Amino acid sequence: MLSPKKRRGLAFAALSASVLLLSGCGSQIAVLHPEGPVARQEYNLIIWSFILMAFVGLAVFILFAYMLIKYRARPGVEKYYDPNLEGNRKLEVVWTVIPLLIVIALAIPTVKTTYALTQPPVQAHDPMEIDVTSAAWKWIFQYPGQHIETVNYLVIPTGVPVKFILTSVGPMNTFWIPELGGMEFTMPGANLGLWLEASKSGVYLGRGANFSGKGFAHMQFNVYAKPQAEFNQWVAQVKAQDPPLTMAQANQLVNHHGLSPILTFSSYPAGAVPQNQNTLMSGM
Repeated sequence: MLSPKKRRGLAFAALSASVLLLSGCGSQIAVLHPEGPVARQEYNLIIWSFILMAFVGLAVFILFAYMLIKYRARPGVEKYYDPNLEGNRKLEVVWTVIPLLIVIALAIPTVKTTYALTQPPVQAHDPMEIDVTSAAWKWIFQYPGQHIETVNYLVIPTGVPVKFILTSVGPMNTFWIPELGGMEFTMPGANLGLWLEASKSGVYLGRGANFSGKGFAHMQFNVYAKPQAEFNQWVAQVKAQDPPLTMAQANQLVNHHGLSPILTFSSYPAGAVPQNQNTLMSGM
């Protein structure tokens, strides 16, 4: 048996560890700092779910304390146990209806948000397309409208919906930029769609969220969100200063199983990374 002093020490250590985990050791939790319309709607779902779960947890603890106090064994009080007790229909209805209402309260906004984020909203700016390919172990980004390619970093304009067409030429992975929205799989032989938007300029961390081998930990990339004028200037600079991608280099990037440095190409050959025709879009 542990002494009271040791028990208090263990309890204090456990509490300290919990505080450190919840605080992230001083770093912010990316999904709780939305920087785009998709992330903001998903953040609202997270908060709504947390409120409902907090309500359930609070109700359970209150009932637990009530039952412990009311039905505790103590001198001078008859036992409440009745071996012939068959049930209470009112209570059974209550504890069936309440969980059903909670599930409905979670399901309706979740389904509504999921369908609302399937396609970018109709607005003044047409969605910009970027083809994303995960390989072992690198990220390849092609800009069909600008006909340039980057490796292991991404530049997007602010205030413009970006439609990502996702595929893979290696292990299955997951494309995720937490501050801009949810994640989507990258799968060999398939195209999956995801649209995101950055509301303001900044540098956001993207990552692979699906284990894909020994280089998985290095499958991170920076997303640079710039105003449209600065984005156009960056594109012009890439076309003027960076070399074109050759087919030999494209094959090397796709087929070589290893890490790759940050690269930029002013153009890329047709068929550098094959894309399929059908794309399933998602905003979550």
